Amino acid sequence: MATSSRHLNIVLGVGGGIAAYKSASLLRLLKEQGHDVHVVPTVAALNFVGAATWEALSGHPVSATVWENVDEVPHVRLGQEADLVIVAPATADLLSRAAQGSANDLLTNVLLTARCPVVFAPAMHTEMWTHAATQKNVATLRSRGVVVIDPAVGRLTGADSGAGRIPEPEEIVSIALGCVDGGDRDLIGRSVVITAGGTREYIDPVRFIGNRSTGKQGIALAVTAAARGANVTLICANVSLPIPTGITVVHVETGPELREQVLAHGRNAEAIVMAAAVADFTVTSESFTKIKKSDSEQSISLELVKTADILKELVTRRNNEHLRQVIVGFAAETGDASATVLEHGQAKLDRKGCDLLVVNEVGKNLGFGTDDNAAVIITREPRAHCEVARTSKSNLANSIWDEVRIHFERS
Repeated sequence: MATSSRHLNIVLGVGGGIAAYKSASLLRLLKEQGHDVHVVPTVAALNFVGAATWEALSGHPVSATVWENVDEVPHVRLGQEADLVIVAPATADLLSRAAQGSANDLLTNVLLTARCPVVFAPAMHTEMWTHAATQKNVATLRSRGVVVIDPAVGRLTGADSGAGRIPEPEEIVSIALGCVDGGDRDLIGRSVVITAGGTREYIDPVRFIGNRSTGKQGIALAVTAAARGANVTLICANVSLPIPTGITVVHVETGPELREQVLAHGRNAEAIVMAAAVADFTVTSESFTKIKKSDSEQSISLELVKTADILKELVTRRNNEHLRQVIVGFAAETGDASATVLEHGQAKLDRKGCDLLVVNEVGKNLGFGTDDNAAVIITREPRAHCEVARTSKSNLANSIWDEVRIHFERS
């Protein structure tokens, strides 16, 4: 996720849609980065998330009209003092009013007085998004220099699916902060391949060997790389999370499928980040019919063999073919009687030969499936490590890209 090195005064506008609840996570991410956020909802938005929630999370009073705290002239002051305005969700009605230059509530007044970057994250049903009127309003806003993020494709309200889902908070933050002072665009033009999720090694048609990886860290790496200007290919193994827009996505299931796609897409990549959790073992013989549970047999035996070491294979190819690549591995570790988490990670870095290894401790509520993470990023040459205290997975992703950028500069 793009970050800003300076303290920003941000206005977070919230439109009246069901996706308003996601803006609470957006607010949290902005606050975590040290920014001051004033929430300006529409009256309709307060039907979905109340003012008390926004006040508690932002630390500022919240109003939707121009008739409160009139002595402070908020309809002018908020816009004039803002370094950035983010509107999420932006409903069809709100896009229409903004395009027309309406000033019939506090938020539209702020939009007229703001002279800073303005970013809209639309959310609505597909038919509303694709309607000619909405598309004309979006085109009008973009012609004025406003950033309107294309909505994601996925599950909408009720049983509907399609284009119109609000982008994930991490993606919105990355794009929005990237608009301030040009953002940290240090990966412009770089081609990167990222893997995410967990592979499955099938035992029979309904059972498999897998792991708890959800793909959140890999997706955060993809979003932050794109925000920093990279051309991103994301290879997803069994990821059910919404995929960010503007990124090339390849879906796989098994380790061999992931290996095939990484080797193919990674040949011309300048950086490969292996964030996916690849199953370490597979059965020697997969059953193509379901293994039945027999009353007479109390147990079954499975013979397992190691899966292909994709990370090591990438390093070997890079070295043999003299490719200019930075290769990053991940090590999900637990300490034991023989070594600490970090010691296991250092040993893995020596075995694999990659440039960077991201070592994180896993366990209950650690690593897999969480919104935050802590890690140590170890570099091979020169041998050093960078500790990243528990933070959002987007912040950790940016720390990883910072280290990759340093390797680019050295090469």
